Amino acid sequence: MEFKEQSPSDILWAEYEEAFADFDDLSLGRWMCQTLGQMEGKIWRMSHPLSGTYRLCATLGHKRQIWLKRLASSPPAYMESPCCRAPALPLLTRDVKEEGLLCSHCTTTLAPFAEIPEPVRTRLARWADAYHKVHGVAHWDDDRKRLCADYEQEFEAAAKKAEDLLGQAGQELCPMLLEHYPAIIWEDHDECLEVRPEDIRPG
Repeated sequence: MEFKEQSPSDILWAEYEEAFADFDDLSLGRWMCQTLGQMEGKIWRMSHPLSGTYRLCATLGHKRQIWLKRLASSPPAYMESPCCRAPALPLLTRDVKEEGLLCSHCTTTLAPFAEIPEPVRTRLARWADAYHKVHGVAHWDDDRKRLCADYEQEFEAAAKKAEDLLGQAGQELCPMLLEHYPAIIWEDHDECLEVRPEDIRPG
């Protein structure tokens, strides 16, 4: 069996998870339900402390099958996810065309791209195509880099475009999705282009 070496970020989040490991199932379920109520009606950055903490607890809750045990009732605005039966809290990423909207609980596809309602699906398709082209600069091979007069300049330009596109996702596309979901989380970083959450201008 192969073991994948954990990244420093994985190790740090495993440490964070320990704070909730002592919660019994009922306490964990109630905490998540209360937090979902606080998140309702809003758009959340992936890097926001509350959304990060919720996703951490959601992962732990999924491992324990909290939602299948029906120990707590989620706020009525949240429909049941078809993937894991947890409350539907979608995550919008740059891979939305390939993966659809992701589930914050089980991290699989909550809503396939083809099932995202119009007109937001068309807008998301244009956005994802533009982002794919920009993101690709970070993965140019050596031959492609040699054909470029100044790869560092190309990389910086791509990073700046990525900042603008990620900001567009949070400020323009997520409000359209909020018409169909009680809350939504959006990816506000790009590790390949070295774009950090603080690089994205607030809405």
